[in-house]
Amino acid sequence: MAKTGLEGDITMTTPGPDTIQDPAAEYYIPAVGSLTDRHTRTIKHADTFAVFDDHGDILYARGRPDGLFHQDTRYLSRLELLIDGQRPLLLSTTIMDRTAVLSSDLCNPDLYKDGTHILRETLHLSRAKFLWNGACYERLVVRNHSENRVRVTLTLRYGADFADLFEARGQNRARRGRIEPPVVADDQVTLAYVGLDGVRRETLFQFDPPPTRLSSVEASIELDLGPDEWVPLFTTISVAGIAPERGGSRTGFFAALRGKARDHRALFGPVAHIVTSNSVFNETLRRSASDLAMLVTETEQGPYPYAGIPWFSTAFGRDGIITAMLLLGFAPDLAAGVLRYLAANQAVEEDAVADAEPGKILHETRGGEMASLGEVPFRRYYGSVDSTPLFVILAGAYATRTGDLGLISDIWPNIEAALSWIDDYGDRDGDGFVEYGRRNQDGLINQGWKDSHDSVFHEDGTLAEGPIALVEVQGYVFAAKRAAADLARRIGLPERAATLEIEAEALRVRFENAFWCERLGTYALALDAGKRQCQVGASNAGHALFTGIASADRAARVAANLMDATSFSGWGIRTLATSQARYNPMSYHNGSIWPHDNGLIALGFARYGHKEEAARIFQGLFESSAETDLRRLPELFCGFPRRRGRAPVSYPVACSPQAWASATLPGLLAAAIGLEFHPEGNEIRFNRPVLPTFLEEVELHGLRVGACEVDVLLRRHAIDVGVTVLRRSGPVRVVTIS
Repeated sequence: MAKTGLEGDITMTTPGPDTIQDPAAEYYIPAVGSLTDRHTRTIKHADTFAVFDDHGDILYARGRPDGLFHQDTRYLSRLELLIDGQRPLLLSTTIMDRTAVLSSDLCNPDLYKDGTHILRETLHLSRAKFLWNGACYERLVVRNHSENRVRVTLTLRYGADFADLFEARGQNRARRGRIEPPVVADDQVTLAYVGLDGVRRETLFQFDPPPTRLSSVEASIELDLGPDEWVPLFTTISVAGIAPERGGSRTGFFAALRGKARDHRALFGPVAHIVTSNSVFNETLRRSASDLAMLVTETEQGPYPYAGIPWFSTAFGRDGIITAMLLLGFAPDLAAGVLRYLAANQAVEEDAVADAEPGKILHETRGGEMASLGEVPFRRYYGSVDSTPLFVILAGAYATRTGDLGLISDIWPNIEAALSWIDDYGDRDGDGFVEYGRRNQDGLINQGWKDSHDSVFHEDGTLAEGPIALVEVQGYVFAAKRAAADLARRIGLPERAATLEIEAEALRVRFENAFWCERLGTYALALDAGKRQCQVGASNAGHALFTGIASADRAARVAANLMDATSFSGWGIRTLATSQARYNPMSYHNGSIWPHDNGLIALGFARYGHKEEAARIFQGLFESSAETDLRRLPELFCGFPRRRGRAPVSYPVACSPQAWASATLPGLLAAAIGLEFHPEGNEIRFNRPVLPTFLEEVELHGLRVGACEVDVLLRRHAIDVGVTVLRRSGPVRVVTIS
């Protein structure tokens, strides 16, 4: 995908993180265990995220992503709650929608101590924890539900290995920094590590009330509870090197929780709210909104959706752009934050180590020790061939959605720099197509969204040699030039607009001639260095429809091809058709199913009028989300055929949540109902609206255009969809186009 790591297929028999990996499978993530073999619970705030188990513990750190991470360093690698030395029994666990609070209900097992027997389920232990401003806050409430007095010892065991995220993913390091001696006080413990980069990283534990016994590895407290008596215990684990203002106290916990709720309201106050007639779909939408609220991080330039947890909790250019595009109808402010952030981090000079060239848009950024030292090349990395044209596409879509030409004027120099990169650096051999080829031998081999080392190949399975021109990238460049032409005309540059339109049309003609493969009935995956077609049936061709570069007749053939049983599994479209040489339903990019990929393809189908096919994708993805834990669409799942009574097959190390997966269903809904905005006339249009069979009604609350706002109801009838205005604020027009 659009990430470093997970290059190549995942095998479940990888011996362990100390095993030397095949260097061809760059930044491969060893699967010493599956993220699906037990329920993991992920929470995040800003640059801090955590992966716990259902109990709220961290028991499995080595070779796994479990732990508390801040800026790509694991500050907590063990956390285990015990009662009289035994692990509590799990009753239930959930993540609260609006606040991303992990809530776990536990009880005691049967306990035998000093000749007494405490029956199981005597004590209820309620844990609530969340992240806020570089700290993990936890409240543990213990209540005695028996008629007898109960005396027990609660113990919290902890540890910090200060592993870099890439170490946690399985990468070996020849040397590490040093662990500092722990510092233990009455109610707090400090663990510290000084990295090879000279940075001191600290984990601070604070307890309220003070423990009965406290050491560098555990805290214990003696409880003596009468019938129906309860006691709250508070722990704060600070990972940013700054102690929370109120420490581990009760007041600190609730003050942080109020602050978290305020931030959520501020972030999602201006976002349109969706309610439908399908209760399961409503749950899915609430989970998507909650996950996006958790993943969005406030930067100096505005809100930015971090890509996903656990492997990609940082800013990725491609992911942020596509997430913002999918949500543009309902949350346009997110696009503004993405555009400003990427403009501020646009490359301004050549840097081979970072695969950077002037005008190129960021691929990813990392803040850990290994990135700082150059042990991995991703401190600020530009090895993405498509982030740059996608940036321009988003700018055009944002202006169309909002009419905000002020932002466009601010970033116009960045848009021009991106266009210059496309022409001057992107077209490596002067043939009029944009190709990629890494400049840093430690960088990514493949630099499209399918960036596995084996994701671009010929019909016989032979890997393609670069520079490589991907089918979707040419579509992105076409759409970028058309979007830039529209923007240029809007800001008073008609000559520049005319030039860009001519360039876009010339590219469209070249594209049709070079990429269409009549034998396959679709566009070729790519052109290799010798301009030979990679005649492979892949989902990439569907992106040509998303961008509008495909001719109408060929778009119809692509749609039919992708909805054939070799590509469409029943849950979604596979990244690679089953008939292709490297097809593997368990492969990261060669046969799996990606929600965001399907979302963009469905938007392309709708663009060309193939709304029935788009609705089938919509329905398949919704039904897959209904079968997953927490009603959450993961980064990807396996491409096995849909079988009656069986859920989609999980991919072992998929990120969950993942921003562009979370944005997919809202984006598909907007496409289905033909949601369009015309801010110059304060007009909202529903262009040939269609509702899938699982939705009878949809209510949209707080749809904004300019300074106006409207609530609408869409109801499916036998032959059409009716649109009713429920509330109107300001002179907004609502138009339905049949």
